[in-house]
Amino acid sequence: MRGPPAGPRILLRRLREIMAEPINAQARLDKIVAQIAANMVAEVCSVYVLHSDGVLELYATEGLKREAVHHASLHIGQGLVGTIAAEARTLNLPDAQRHPAFRYLPETGEEIYNSFLGVPVLRAGGTLGVLVVQNRAHRNYHEEEVEALQTTAMVLAEMLAVGELSGLSRPGTSLDFKRPIMLSGLGLCEGVGLGHAVLHEPRVVVTALIGEDAERESERLDEAIASLRLFVDDMLSRDDIAATGEHRDVLEAYRMFAHDRGWVHRMHEAIRNGLSAEAAVEKVQSDMRALMLRQTMPFLRERLHDFDDLTNRLLRVLMNKPHGPGSEELPKDAIIIARNMGAAELLDYDREHIRGLVLEEGGPVSHVTIVARALGIATVGRAGNAVALVENGDAIIVDGESGEVHLRPSLDVEEAYAEKVRFRARRQEQYRLLRQKPALSTDNQRVRLLMNAGLLVDLPHLTESGAEGIGLFRTELQFMIAAKMPKLGEQRALYADVIAAAGDRPVTFRTLDIGGDKVLPYLATAEEENPAMGWRAIRLSLDRPGLLRMQLRALMQAAEGRELRIMLPMVTELGEVRKTRAMIDRELDHLRRHGHKLPDPLLLGVMIEVPSMLWQLDALAGVADFVSVGTNDLLQFMTASDRGNTRIAGRFDPLSRGFLRALRGIVRASEGRLPVTLCGELAGEPLGAMALIGVGYRSLSMSPAAIGPVKAMTLALDVGKLQHRLDGLLDDVEADGNAIRQALVEFAEAEGIPY
Repeated sequence: MRGPPAGPRILLRRLREIMAEPINAQARLDKIVAQIAANMVAEVCSVYVLHSDGVLELYATEGLKREAVHHASLHIGQGLVGTIAAEARTLNLPDAQRHPAFRYLPETGEEIYNSFLGVPVLRAGGTLGVLVVQNRAHRNYHEEEVEALQTTAMVLAEMLAVGELSGLSRPGTSLDFKRPIMLSGLGLCEGVGLGHAVLHEPRVVVTALIGEDAERESERLDEAIASLRLFVDDMLSRDDIAATGEHRDVLEAYRMFAHDRGWVHRMHEAIRNGLSAEAAVEKVQSDMRALMLRQTMPFLRERLHDFDDLTNRLLRVLMNKPHGPGSEELPKDAIIIARNMGAAELLDYDREHIRGLVLEEGGPVSHVTIVARALGIATVGRAGNAVALVENGDAIIVDGESGEVHLRPSLDVEEAYAEKVRFRARRQEQYRLLRQKPALSTDNQRVRLLMNAGLLVDLPHLTESGAEGIGLFRTELQFMIAAKMPKLGEQRALYADVIAAAGDRPVTFRTLDIGGDKVLPYLATAEEENPAMGWRAIRLSLDRPGLLRMQLRALMQAAEGRELRIMLPMVTELGEVRKTRAMIDRELDHLRRHGHKLPDPLLLGVMIEVPSMLWQLDALAGVADFVSVGTNDLLQFMTASDRGNTRIAGRFDPLSRGFLRALRGIVRASEGRLPVTLCGELAGEPLGAMALIGVGYRSLSMSPAAIGPVKAMTLALDVGKLQHRLDGLLDDVEADGNAIRQALVEFAEAEGIPY
């Protein structure tokens, strides 16, 4: 007759001895289940492992028929074992055969056993298998027995994670932990990246699972928690943290978790059961992740990121590791994986080694996306749970066009994407051959193709892409990646480098477009309910005249006798242009008095991105020298749709009749008065650029990568024929919905135009 349970601490110690023995994986697993059965006074102990095809296979057993090992299996959701795997929850049953999910496997000989205790084998909240004990007697297993089995399951999870059991897999399958996964996100920067994953914030790997001195481990945990609470409280008390707002909410969530007694109690309980402090934190984190991932309430799922961040900080405190990106050497084909990151953090990486970027958050207009686009890095945002699913070194593919991320891809997927990369390379070579050609349509209509830029790393693209100049230089990017306000000399040096790189090609500098989603950490701003329509761009600059004057002076000094084109963002009324013009005149007087060489000429432009300007175009020629249409914001404001809101951002088509009529109206109103350029995402799509040429635009500014495809489209286009077709559609009151986009597609296909 078996004796009483020996306790989880003794069990863990014996398991550690088994793990150290020089035996093969199957023999080790057989010894482990035998040891668990003996320790828990169980007649049966079995381990089921989840495969990539959703099948749970019996890998080892003590008490059931040995010949059933690697032959008995259940699908996920099937039977008691499948239910535990599907729901990631423990089942403790005195009479298992009466449970509605019970399924009898005749090959195992389990029909004589009644009581059943099964726990999921979890890692990072994901289920890797199921650990089960059974007895003939009808009984409920005690709470300490449940905790012991859950703790033991953590040891099994580590065996699976390091791949020790991979060799036991059935042919044609792999363990679930290493299965291929496809994540769907939002394509932010076009391109395909094949490489290996690098976690921006590497997870701490816990190697010492078993604690020798429970009292000392508890003390270490308490000290680390106290340090963590102090960090959170200190952050909340800082003067630069607003009293309200999103950052405050996140830190309040941190404080809520850090002071949660239940969380701390569960970690101490895991230590009492034999785990080290670090392993206890990891076990409770994994249990909580499994629970929160299965919640239907969005609020609870959103709090998962806060909980993960907090526990990772706690692990780093315990293991005396700095909180931040690892210093490991990057592989040559690095795919950076992050929850989110700042633009400056991305620039800290060696650009030569980065093939892609995957963000759990991030949007089309976020700072890091703008920089990634400038660097030509394939980027996918809103890839849910990517950080938890990825291990450093995992093979990964990023498709910045479709928004797909393939983690640990199968060979056929890898080959398909390798061919896609080769095809893109061939196509880019075709575009490269066009770079010296002017964008001249088949009926001799000349279109000027310019590029958007904002950083020094953009400048080589001027020659590579064949751009005729820079139609939009976003000066705010220098401010966004700096730790403090750039000084006059720093600004002047950047602008001088840009002008020098452009040579005889024009450069249009947009003054600071900060505010809204572009928040500078060193510039205090008030919380706003609708920041996109609030204190930003020219509004902020005119209210902070010192900031604008310093930028204008830096631009003028950098030009040194050459042409200088300055453009004002988000102009709403002509008075804003007149105030800026007066400020420019005062700066010119200042430079003249101090013997500086003045820009020659100095041209002042206005961005048309606020709908109110559509009715002031007739008077604009009296105060401005040129205009540039910003389609991103103009569409946002005309349709009252936040372009950062995923629910509605794609609802309104820029190729709709109403929007194209507005764009055509700008060209017609400016004709003979002011030169017009259009910059925005629409200009960078061949079909969108075709529509813009059709309504009258002859100067387009876009990302460098878009110039080749747009030029190829232009060279095959008969503008007169398109203009006739498009005018008819725009003047047709019945043309609505998707009619114009569809008509443009049909026109391109009929005329053999690449789009």
